Amino acid sequence: MLSNHIQNGIETARLVWSRLPNSEEAEAEEEEFARRSNGGAGVESLDYEVIENYAYREQQAQRGKLWLWYYVCLKWLFALLIGIGTGLAAVFINLAVENFSGWKYAATFSIIQHSYFAGFVVYIIFNLGLVFSSVFIVTHFAPAAAGSGIPEIKGYLNGVDTHGILLFRTLIGKIFGSIGSVGGGLALGKEGPLVHTGACIASLLGQCGSTKYHLSSRWLRIFESDRDRRDLVTCGCAAGVAAAFRAPVGGVLFALEEVTSWWRSQLMWRVFFTSAVVAVVVRSAMGWCKSGKCGHFGSGGFIIWDISGGQEDYSFQELLPMAIIGVIGGLLGALFNQLTLYITNWRRKDLHKKGNRVKIIEVCLISLITSVISFGLPLFRKCSPCPNSEVNPDIECPRPPGTDGNFVNFYCSDDKEYNDLATIFFNTQDDAIRNLFSAKTFHEYSAQSLLTFLVMFYSLAVVTFGTAVPAGQFVPGIMIGSTYGRLVGMFVVKFYKKLNVEEGTYALLGAASFLGGSMRMTVSLCVIMVEITNNLKLLPLIMLVLLISKAVGDFFNSGLYEEQAQLRGIPLLESRPKQYMRTMTAKEACKNQKVVYFSRIVKVADIVSILRSNKHNGFPVVDHGQNGETLVIGLILRSHLLVLLQSKADFQNSPFPCDIRGISDRHNFSDFVKPVSSKGASIEEIHLTEEELELYLDLAPFLNPSPYIVPEDMTLAKVYNLFRQLGLRHIFVVPRASRVIGLITRKDLLIEENDNSESMELQSTVRCKINRCQSCYNCFSRSCCRYWKRPQFLDSFRGANSCMITTAR
Repeated sequence: MLSNHIQNGIETARLVWSRLPNSEEAEAEEEEFARRSNGGAGVESLDYEVIENYAYREQQAQRGKLWLWYYVCLKWLFALLIGIGTGLAAVFINLAVENFSGWKYAATFSIIQHSYFAGFVVYIIFNLGLVFSSVFIVTHFAPAAAGSGIPEIKGYLNGVDTHGILLFRTLIGKIFGSIGSVGGGLALGKEGPLVHTGACIASLLGQCGSTKYHLSSRWLRIFESDRDRRDLVTCGCAAGVAAAFRAPVGGVLFALEEVTSWWRSQLMWRVFFTSAVVAVVVRSAMGWCKSGKCGHFGSGGFIIWDISGGQEDYSFQELLPMAIIGVIGGLLGALFNQLTLYITNWRRKDLHKKGNRVKIIEVCLISLITSVISFGLPLFRKCSPCPNSEVNPDIECPRPPGTDGNFVNFYCSDDKEYNDLATIFFNTQDDAIRNLFSAKTFHEYSAQSLLTFLVMFYSLAVVTFGTAVPAGQFVPGIMIGSTYGRLVGMFVVKFYKKLNVEEGTYALLGAASFLGGSMRMTVSLCVIMVEITNNLKLLPLIMLVLLISKAVGDFFNSGLYEEQAQLRGIPLLESRPKQYMRTMTAKEACKNQKVVYFSRIVKVADIVSILRSNKHNGFPVVDHGQNGETLVIGLILRSHLLVLLQSKADFQNSPFPCDIRGISDRHNFSDFVKPVSSKGASIEEIHLTEEELELYLDLAPFLNPSPYIVPEDMTLAKVYNLFRQLGLRHIFVVPRASRVIGLITRKDLLIEENDNSESMELQSTVRCKINRCQSCYNCFSRSCCRYWKRPQFLDSFRGANSCMITTAR
């Protein structure tokens, strides 16, 4: 028996390995990914609207209260698993980055005791090896893992699906690629990729694993709609921020403010629960690592910069330099967005089209330049004497490079000296930020060193962003902002000559201002900065610089993620419509469109012809009423048509309506669900014989009979708000209605259900028009009407074309 299990495991491993993409497949997928990103030509919208076809209504009719409880409990279980999975992924990434960085700096420092040139070579080899592993994984295994992933996830939650962003291989590429790029010393962070990692974990849990690699389970697969997956991905985004910054409340607000376009109170509870689980997992991991079981992992692993022992009060005289910090952050943030937009656009149009080899050479060249600058510039900086240990007994000076603490001894002639430029350059980013935020360290840095670091690191961050590696901009933005913030703090200390002014406080405000000027976040960023610094007293000051920096940045361009989404061809719908939409009608917006529609009974050959000649994803379905007039009876999706063509189970010989009672035996709702982040079926993949093309198909049981409809003279602004707030994919524009059959008010929606009574109490009278012709199939479905089982309703249905249903209190 044991040998059988071993043999099965080997066969499974072989099958998984055979499905891993080779370099040619990954390059082809990268070309497809780039093609879809250019102009949004291949980007597909998601179906957040409920398709209330016959299969859906039959499925809802069969589900009782037990299934509802199971559904709700499973949502909370998945929220728990998302928190645990994202927390463990963050722990793994931080452990790997800290240990690789620790080994790199320990080896380099031990070698430079004998030869600085040999240490320089070892330092470059370490960085090149880590960065090469990252770019190789991305280019040959997971092309969608490049970048931060936040613009793509924001587009997904906005209703746009970009191929490959939530696949299993993308998750693996994001985790190991982040380890290589951050551990290799590039001017980028791991926080943005952690958001993408959390979203991938949530999506994979929603589909219960990866079907391609046979790592899935069907007994938990009930989240089959894009609406349910959207909620899970939102939880994953919040979990990623909570894990990256140890900021659970900031993670909830980040998901609410920055990425999601649709929110409700029930989702808030689950997102908050997921972030809380992440905080517990991360805290437990840190407690376990305090015993020394995690190698080089120390207090710098997870971001938290405690400056609670710094400046406790501030005066009104300091508000002016703090406002100046906000202005500087807005200007530099807007400039950063514009420069990265130009460089990334050049990369995508010219450089990256030359193949994966050019991408690898580019990243390795940037790694080499970064290593030369971070190792070489401190060599030209004169060392400074350590502070007096009697006056400052808590300060340990000097420290070796790569260790947690200030005052790094690098290329100094005296053992009691330190190199201020190496303290922030020749160090991990987390430790460098902690040094810049440090309190009670007056005159630790010279203005010349801070200016040198600001110019060089700003340039490296601009050039590095957009390369073919997982890259986040949170931590580089904090480093840039804290540098000029500390410069302003040095000026305030010198000008005001006040002893209670801390340079580290101004470094924190500078970091907040740059992030606000670049990413244009306010509430979530404010809470994140308070949580990672553990200083609530600075909340009003952080709010001030964020408001100023965002206002200044908005004057020049959009936020970083909006700019990158536009560059990638992701058509985001912003929170407000454009001004011209208020004077434009829906008819004017679609006047140049040619409406392609299907009849209810349509020949298979006509379906194939229309699908091949059009790229539309939704088609109106029409039928002829009793008076011969043409009626729109619903909307049929392209993906549903492809499922019907592929199954061939519903083809019929006669051009007459089918018997819908047999539909549930041939199909269920899950048959029409599109796989997560997949290209789905294509009309070119479906092969039909000549006999099959001459058959007919009745579309009535499979269409959405209740699509959203707007009159032709409605302003485009109202259509925009309706489209975005409901997460729609299609809206019908129809002529002005000739008559009104009812008017629904607020009280009509307040339906009281009494379980002990067979009646339903309605607070109004509802008129129901019932057509006995076969073109209206809804009246023959038990689940389409709440009054179907009532005898008086059946009598009215048999005896007349219309009925008045009235139930008074």
